[in-house]
Amino acid sequence: MDFAEVLFALLIVAVAVVSLLSNLLVLLCFVHSAEIRRQVPGVFTMNLSLCNILITVLNMPTTLAGVVRDRQPLGDCLCRAVSFLETFLTANTMLSMAALSIDRWIAVVFPLSYSTKMRYKDAVIMVCYSWLHSLTFSLTALLFSWVDYSHVYASCTLKLSGEDDRVKFTVFTVVFHATSFMLSLLILCFTYLKVLKVARFHCKRIDIITMQTLFLLVDIHPSVKQRCLAEQKRRKQRATKKISVFIGSFIVCFAPYVITRLAELLPFVGINRRWGIFSKCLTYSKAASDPFAYSLLRQQYRNVLVGVVNRLLRRDLYPSSGHNSSLDTENDYCLQRIS
Repeated sequence: MDFAEVLFALLIVAVAVVSLLSNLLVLLCFVHSAEIRRQVPGVFTMNLSLCNILITVLNMPTTLAGVVRDRQPLGDCLCRAVSFLETFLTANTMLSMAALSIDRWIAVVFPLSYSTKMRYKDAVIMVCYSWLHSLTFSLTALLFSWVDYSHVYASCTLKLSGEDDRVKFTVFTVVFHATSFMLSLLILCFTYLKVLKVARFHCKRIDIITMQTLFLLVDIHPSVKQRCLAEQKRRKQRATKKISVFIGSFIVCFAPYVITRLAELLPFVGINRRWGIFSKCLTYSKAASDPFAYSLLRQQYRNVLVGVVNRLLRRDLYPSSGHNSSLDTENDYCLQRIS
């Protein structure tokens, strides 16, 4: 192993640890909060977290072993299975992000009719489509034996089995990335830019009301006016930053790998192994960033985690006994009634 490969190995380990812990926290919130389970976005978030956990547990260790050992880390059958899962899980995560963006678009642009336009049943149908879509491409790759170990990416992934299948493999790869990456990216751009437009419109209305109020309050202290104007500026920037994170992280993490896979379809193009591994690491980093972008930084999820920690601390402070046990049960019941 050279210095670059050591860095790649450390990067994969770090990404895997963060991804596993953060996605498990999302699942913990889903299990402990009935409110999150009832909400439509919870269906998409759960599907996304499950896919990220499987990628972390199955695909990342395989790539790490490929980088460290510089050869196929598993037997042929296991490597094909991991490659099959990688194709399925990667497409599924992309479509899950697109579904989350559609949900937010409907919630922001059509708030009064959201409950009728996006029902729990509709969310389940969208998740089923993403599974069917991903399963179709992964089964096709398995049928044509296009799942194997690739030395360029040091992982079990899609790979051309022979020059006789180059045309079929090219068509498959182009269609796969067009209906997974490009379709999801177009949906993300359309929905989040619409959300940003509505957010800016509401910010503009709030700014007009604020300025009118400040104009009427002639005796207000200048520092108060300055704070109000600063808050207006922060409110405008906050919406733009969130949209930039959603779209930008998707492009930065997936685009280099997708472009590389499309470029290698040309017979005269050779892919450097270091770049191949690095682009693969970028796709893995999305699994670590998704929980923070879509879940853990939201107030609702933070409240659930704080509640879980508080319950665990109460159990440590008051060991289980008849009196304390009944007291904890009564307190939990009161908390549920209040919430």
